[in-house]
Amino acid sequence: MPRRPRVLYVTDLAYEARGRRYCDEDIFLTSRLRAAFDLALCQPLDAAALMDGFDVVVVRNSGPVLGYQDAYDAFRAQASERGTNVYNPLTGRADMAGKQYLLDLTTAGYPVIPTADRAADLDRLPTAEAYVAKPKRGADSIGLRVVPPAALPELPYSEGLLVQPRVDFQYEVSFYFVDDALQYALYAPDPERRWELRPYEHSAADREFARSFVEWNTLPHGIQRVDACRTPEGELLLVELEDLNPYLSLDLLDAATRDAFVTAMTESVRGAVTR
Repeated sequence: MPRRPRVLYVTDLAYEARGRRYCDEDIFLTSRLRAAFDLALCQPLDAAALMDGFDVVVVRNSGPVLGYQDAYDAFRAQASERGTNVYNPLTGRADMAGKQYLLDLTTAGYPVIPTADRAADLDRLPTAEAYVAKPKRGADSIGLRVVPPAALPELPYSEGLLVQPRVDFQYEVSFYFVDDALQYALYAPDPERRWELRPYEHSAADREFARSFVEWNTLPHGIQRVDACRTPEGELLLVELEDLNPYLSLDLLDAATRDAFVTAMTESVRGAVTR
């Protein structure tokens, strides 16, 4: 009988997030993945020391890396040096590498909230009543603030800051992918309650919008979440492309959709081991 793949599942079960319990999601996922893999859980700070004994390191709800940036950077460096099989692969161009991608996508003409990172480029932003300033290395709204237009020229851009117009929108919607396949979509019909999500019936145009960003990211496999907002004019604009450890809101899905996601993830992780 062939040996089952060994999975090191990286999660911070004690991480507290607003409006949701990350630990419940990982308890559920690991309970299902054990049917296909020999699996062990570890806290993010322990991943570098333990990863050599496994076929693949699956990074899931490990919390914002700002809280352990040095340890995360060391993990990435050691994994790259040793050729460790990490899922998602460490070649992600989106949130995994900071928020530079928002600038890159703006320059490339993708449908994204316009973004600038220096005073000389502020004329590229549309006029707005207020603007959002956030660090390039931010996550979970850490360091985010709303500023008036008059404050834009004086912001500390040299410290790694991005600015965007504060966009009016009808609702936010998230598209959840395993590899290049859209699994489901959820949206927040009330902009003031962004974590009160409901199933979203996406159109073919919605699907292609989301897929364009997954294709841009060029990850060979893995889990990605495309967050967008619907403007009053009906246009979708990218808010965030999460390719490091996106929360999946699996508890909001019906059983059939949740089972289909687990099946897709299982096959994707198995494929990552055999590639």
